[in-house]
Amino acid sequence: MTIKTGDTLPSLTLKRMGASGLEEFNTLDAVKGKKVVIFGVPGAFTPSCAQKHLPGYVKEADAIKAKGIAEIICVAVNDPFVMAHWADVAGTQGKVTMWPDGNGAFADALGLTFDGAGAGLGKRLQRFSMVVDNGVVASLDIEAKPSDVELSGAQACLVKLG
Repeated sequence: MTIKTGDTLPSLTLKRMGASGLEEFNTLDAVKGKKVVIFGVPGAFTPSCAQKHLPGYVKEADAIKAKGIAEIICVAVNDPFVMAHWADVAGTQGKVTMWPDGNGAFADALGLTFDGAGAGLGKRLQRFSMVVDNGVVASLDIEAKPSDVELSGAQACLVKLG
């Protein structure tokens, strides 16, 4: 079942790179008490993700946060090492938090997976953006095609936030 407006974000333990190496974090605990934007991408370093989606949020991070957003989170079905390297290359520090979903558990729990096996990608996350307020989905926009960055991009997010 696909997550929808009014639903609570799934509570899952994921792994990311921390100062001392791999560390665990809980998805629901990470957003409690905050209003955040979460956007999902099919994969790190893939064309639309690396050239349009993430760069847009990095560029517009200050403007988005000025609208009352405490944190901007990018999630992809990639391992923590790839997501950490992508963060470094894209300059996300202080702008966008990267959530690795290495096994696709978060994507599955959201009900937002697609089969990218035809392109050699396996199970991937659909491209989306959502506003989450204290763990509850306040809005959700899902792109029709994995390559689209229209409804879920930073500019659309700014419009939605008013």
